[in-house]
Amino acid sequence: MELNKLIDDMKEDIIKSTQEIIKIKSVESEPKPGMPFGEGVAKSLECALGVAKRLGLHTVNVDGYVGYAEYGTGEDYVLALGHLDIVPEGDGWIYPPYGAEIHDGKMYGRGTTDDKGPIMATLFGLKAIKDAKLPVSKRIRVLFGTNEETGSKELDHYLEKEKPPVAGFTPDADYPIINGEKGITIFDIVKDFSNIKKGENVIKYIKGGQVSNMVPDYCEAGIISTNANVIVKLLRNFIKDTNYKLSAVVNTNLIIIKSIGEAAHGSTPEFGKNAIMQLLQFLGTINLDSNDASELVKFLNGNIGMQTHGESFGVCLEDSISGKLSFNVGVINMDKNSATVTLNLRYPVTKKLEDMMTPFNEKIKGTGLRVEKFVHQEPLYFPPDSPIIKTLQKVYTEQTGEKATLVSIGGGTYAKEMPNIVAFGPMFPGEPDTIHKQNEYITIDNLIKNAKIYAHALYELAK
Repeated sequence: MELNKLIDDMKEDIIKSTQEIIKIKSVESEPKPGMPFGEGVAKSLECALGVAKRLGLHTVNVDGYVGYAEYGTGEDYVLALGHLDIVPEGDGWIYPPYGAEIHDGKMYGRGTTDDKGPIMATLFGLKAIKDAKLPVSKRIRVLFGTNEETGSKELDHYLEKEKPPVAGFTPDADYPIINGEKGITIFDIVKDFSNIKKGENVIKYIKGGQVSNMVPDYCEAGIISTNANVIVKLLRNFIKDTNYKLSAVVNTNLIIIKSIGEAAHGSTPEFGKNAIMQLLQFLGTINLDSNDASELVKFLNGNIGMQTHGESFGVCLEDSISGKLSFNVGVINMDKNSATVTLNLRYPVTKKLEDMMTPFNEKIKGTGLRVEKFVHQEPLYFPPDSPIIKTLQKVYTEQTGEKATLVSIGGGTYAKEMPNIVAFGPMFPGEPDTIHKQNEYITIDNLIKNAKIYAHALYELAK
């Protein structure tokens, strides 16, 4: 338990260092020299390496793509891998999203749980191992990733320069242990409009969502109409029937309809309210001019609607290990010439990509829709008797007193990108999930508890 005492003694430093890095807005932006994912992300990496250096750890910045802190000697190394980049903050925060303010024992801010808080906790766990002078047979490395939210491209660069770890974890999901991760696809369905005849009610544009892996919390449409009053009346009735948050602004013959949803992680779309699909549902009640744009609205309403598992699309795959496929409509961009809809589909760990894409392609046949920008990650599965699973189960049970059951998730973590890694924490069972949502927070108790679990995990894997 010596590690736990050392961590308790560093509590104030852990809190302050976490606050320091939360205050940096590290959403991916325009690349600059030495900053492949933009200035905010680079600043965040600099900050993390600065803390590691101050803690007396050996640090390396790998061309601005990643950085790491390291302790120990040996040919092989074990790894904790977390990320400093974040998703956009969105609206509706009760405390500033980059304020790192502490209220009622909770630190609020984008990245507090996903993933800056946990990776800082891990860094201090490594410092505790160093201060305890515990004997280890392998090097221990804490790696700061910078592109997890938008593609994990930085790890390709890292693995070109460095050999992979022999074991490790990413503190970027849930406890007890994630031994299965669904297959993930992100792609656009695109339609060019040739039939754009105009008349009474025409869609001028629809725009909503920010990234594929978030349930969109905002969408708006511009409708050119000769009868605005009728549409406003239809909207009032629709709101009464559905309780959706929609509103309209009338500018002469242009009506702007705004839809407010509820953000959630793209892997669990059932926990959010999709602002894009709410809006399309309403547009389906208007007598739109019959053209390619209105046909697409009809298709999306009829085959997706507010469903989150692809039931009507014919792709609702399921297995006993990881449950049902998840189906998220993340982004829409439609103007008078074309429409692009970005989808994020995640399929069960025992299924294959073609099990999903064969019926998907069948469904869009003859609609004028085509698939573009297709990105795919295979599912990941570690059997229960893997040494790494056994080690992490032991640590979790010793540190929490709870049984370390195995879980499969829809979220894709770094475990898919880095060999010999599993997702381990930082969310404890039964606690509210604020990842990718407004008012994201981590409790101070959990920040410290994570540091203790991760210190023991790194030691057990490296001894």
